[in-house]
Amino acid sequence: MTHSKKRILVFTSTFPRWKNDAEPPFVLNLTKQLTKEFQCIVIAPHHKEAAIHEVIENITVKRFRYFISRFQTLTYNGGILARLKQNRLRSLQIPFFLLAELFSLIKTLKSEKPHLIHAHWLIPQGLVAVIARKITRNPAKILCTIHGGDLYSLQGKVLNAIKKYILNNVDCITVVSNTMKSELTDMGIDNDKVFVIPMGVDLLKTFKRNSQITRKPHSLLFVGRLVEKKGITYLIEAMQNIVSQFPSTTLSIVGSGPDKIMLQTLTRQLDLDNNIKFLGNIENQKLVTIYNQHQVVIFPSIIANNGDQEGFGLVLVEAIGCECAVISTDLEPMKDIITHNQDAIIVKQKSPDAITHAVKELFTNDNLAGRIAKHGRQQVVKYFDWNVIGEKYIRIIKQTVNQTEPPRTIQNKKTPFDRA
Repeated sequence: MTHSKKRILVFTSTFPRWKNDAEPPFVLNLTKQLTKEFQCIVIAPHHKEAAIHEVIENITVKRFRYFISRFQTLTYNGGILARLKQNRLRSLQIPFFLLAELFSLIKTLKSEKPHLIHAHWLIPQGLVAVIARKITRNPAKILCTIHGGDLYSLQGKVLNAIKKYILNNVDCITVVSNTMKSELTDMGIDNDKVFVIPMGVDLLKTFKRNSQITRKPHSLLFVGRLVEKKGITYLIEAMQNIVSQFPSTTLSIVGSGPDKIMLQTLTRQLDLDNNIKFLGNIENQKLVTIYNQHQVVIFPSIIANNGDQEGFGLVLVEAIGCECAVISTDLEPMKDIITHNQDAIIVKQKSPDAITHAVKELFTNDNLAGRIAKHGRQQVVKYFDWNVIGEKYIRIIKQTVNQTEPPRTIQNKKTPFDRA
């Protein structure tokens, strides 16, 4: 194994388990970008059908077992919080998970001697990284990337104290939206070590318009986990009014999650079975075709009752990349990506009437739909393609490892799309 490059240990609880897995691939895709400059090792939880050890495009992947193999159900298929919501008994696996994760990290710190640990999610990976470094007295720097749910949904006096402890003991922090940076500032975290860098999308080769695929008229699409913060209930309720005006309208719902049965029940109660189809999880490569087949993509996200909300709308970027006309709610993180009437129609959250009005506007105004779709594509390619995001992370990591001043060049000119 060559050691000519600096070694980065990527520490995550979400990672593709096999080729063409439906699990979100953003950690893998970011790591591929990092291999341009660094030697990368990934530590992720095991799954009964996944390899314990493998190499993916020059990335060493190590997966740790944390329970009896066939009963390892705490991670994947929506993430830890969603899995716990589905079945509270899974919380019994948490101590085993944390210990296994800690042991795996300590072992890898000793064998690989990385220059930096890139911990994805504040809890548990950020916490375990801080503890492991203290136990081993390893000099590796820690970069913690916060994706949203780990900041917003884990609330309470004890959890907030743990989060603040982690944030004060890592060397650098990246968040995926300006709203999240403001949250950290309000917590008293040093502003100079917090950077806004969202995850990226392959917009040049993968998520783009395919002119050979015809969009179905009056077709709506939702892509995401079936959880409260996605606001799907309000979209289904809006379908009642939409169908009354445009009877042929269809809504395809891509994704799975703990709210699936509730949403299917609501669909039946509103007599919308013929108009709404639940497609389940779809492989990421096939999503491109799905986007290209639909006329309008809707993101009805809300602030959930427990305070959880979107950190960054990655699927929103995917849809815009495929030149879809987009409707999104007015959550602040979405405004890092879109501007009303330029790249999307932005509506009030928790409002079926607002969704209905926006759909009608796009169905009846082809010029508007086409204009915002094309303008949106131009903007997301400029700011959110993986080549752009990867370069930002490479610069952050280099300067964190070398203990130099924060890279002011990353603090680009503020625009509606890139305020980092």
